[in-house]
Amino acid sequence: MSTAAPRAPGGSADAPGRFDDTPFIRACRGQSVPHVPVWFMRQAGRSLPEYRAARGAGSILDAIAQPELVAELTRQPVDRYGTDAAIFFSDIVVPAAAVGFGVDVAPGTGPVVAEPFRSAADLARLRPLEPEVDTPYVIEAVDLLSRSLDVPLIGFAGGPFTVASYLVEGGPSKNFTRVKSLMQSDPGLWHDLVERLTDMALASLRSQLDAGVAAVQVFDSWAGILSPRHYAELVLPATTRLFADLEASHPGTPTILFGVGTGELLGLMSTAGPSVVGIDWRVPLDEARRRVGAGVAVQGNLDPAMCLGSWKVAAAETREVLDRAGTTPGHVFNLGHGVLPETDPGILEQVVALVHAEGRAGVGTLQ
Repeated sequence: MSTAAPRAPGGSADAPGRFDDTPFIRACRGQSVPHVPVWFMRQAGRSLPEYRAARGAGSILDAIAQPELVAELTRQPVDRYGTDAAIFFSDIVVPAAAVGFGVDVAPGTGPVVAEPFRSAADLARLRPLEPEVDTPYVIEAVDLLSRSLDVPLIGFAGGPFTVASYLVEGGPSKNFTRVKSLMQSDPGLWHDLVERLTDMALASLRSQLDAGVAAVQVFDSWAGILSPRHYAELVLPATTRLFADLEASHPGTPTILFGVGTGELLGLMSTAGPSVVGIDWRVPLDEARRRVGAGVAVQGNLDPAMCLGSWKVAAAETREVLDRAGTTPGHVFNLGHGVLPETDPGILEQVVALVHAEGRAGVGTLQ
């Protein structure tokens, strides 16, 4: 495990770093850029043949525990696509798995839990995460990458609701009935669960930042299934604490909050305190900017399915996103969700080139 002293390669008011003037970091901060930056969620994913060759068979959690392999898988899409940032290769359930909650990631299914969360007694199974002890492989991989990459590295964690949904439901869900029932029937227990998961996310993110990531994204992917009232009452307070505590420990670090189907929650999400709000493909970026409000950047939001057909279609849809983004600074181009497995990598290469050539948001003389 690396014993390197904590660094801040992304830069902050207290510790400027080598990536401060990169397009990605500048766009996250709402500053002018030489070109609109772009990266893709699920960046390596299952669409790159070199990923499949290197990753092999077996559990993704086993792969995540191998720092050299993680570094290779994280770099692959940067080398292939020329993206402006790298997303760390990991999974949102790593902290819960590392403390022994009994989480695995089933191929073709996603996170599954052998004994789902059911009562207050299960809180004892969510002890505090100690990254140096529980996830040293994450720290080592981040250290390797932050010293070798020429673009900012994005660390991440799962948002409180989304991780809780997997633990309570026992796996992926269409209706989220068990977790919704818990939220309403026992709000005290829900609060305790969410607070523990928030603490785990904070510990994980801080360890990644100390090891060298330049920005972090919180994937509260399934928060969009909640009504605005329930989100505001039962999820937003913990999410707000998460971003406030990150800012207190690592001031100035760009932070991103993303969820799917969150069109009605965008205004609330922006109040949680992230630098950037990720937008899925359902809300046009000009409308998303209005909902998010001034002072918060936006990320997105090409429909991943638009990259499955011809380049003509992908190009037209990419230009539509760029047109909706306008010229105001503070746009990071991305898909509206993760790269789909059947995506042609060549299409994504062309998307990156088009965004770099034609994106207008914030493009101009650097401040």
